[in-house]
Amino acid sequence: MTQTGASAGHGERTTLLCVPFAGAGPSFFHPWRAPAVGRWRVTSVELPGRERRILETPYRNVVEAAKGSIDDVVADLGPGARTVLFGHSLGAVLAYELVHLLSERDVHVERLVVSGSPGPWTQRERRAAGLPDEEFLARVEEFAGFRHEALDHPEMRELILPALQADCEMHEAYVPSTDEPVSVPVTSLRGDVDGLVTAEEARQWQDATTAEFSYREFPGDHMYLVDHGREVLDVIEAECARGH
Repeated sequence: MTQTGASAGHGERTTLLCVPFAGAGPSFFHPWRAPAVGRWRVTSVELPGRERRILETPYRNVVEAAKGSIDDVVADLGPGARTVLFGHSLGAVLAYELVHLLSERDVHVERLVVSGSPGPWTQRERRAAGLPDEEFLARVEEFAGFRHEALDHPEMRELILPALQADCEMHEAYVPSTDEPVSVPVTSLRGDVDGLVTAEEARQWQDATTAEFSYREFPGDHMYLVDHGREVLDVIEAECARGH
């Protein structure tokens, strides 16, 4: 788990638990800390195969990843924690699985915010897993409309590629652990020109909750949040305030 220093204590402040997208690690969300001050403590799920856990074997199954992460997540949040979960793309379905598990662990989830993702029961039709390395990277870049600059450096690519391939495999093969919807409010976010997820698919999350559902769009493609982190935080704050 990574967290801010100034607000790291388990006080009344709500924690914003971020769940990274394919190939990403906690550091993606570090720039969110400053604009989150006074609103949330920002922390991230740290998956094996990246950053501080680069030498560990990455998961290839979303449900197993959630179950394998839940103890660390609960320890980081603290007892009776108030939490908002945010997940983009792969992170959305992993966050969804975590909400199911957190409901059994004395953690109050105020809202699940999913981004760039069809509803959890929709199978991914366009696939990258299993392709040779160069084709795989080209397909991922096409999907995301975004290329990580580290992939242009052979040594970095060698480090990043295994986790990215494992992430894509587990995302594309994802089947929810249960047909039961969650009981927390859900907000679904999407870039308005996302070529990977349609507005209709992003709205499918309404069926994944028995509570309130809302849908918001941002200017941009599948990776809109790279340029709109502050605006995403503003929307999450507004949605949470509306829910009280």
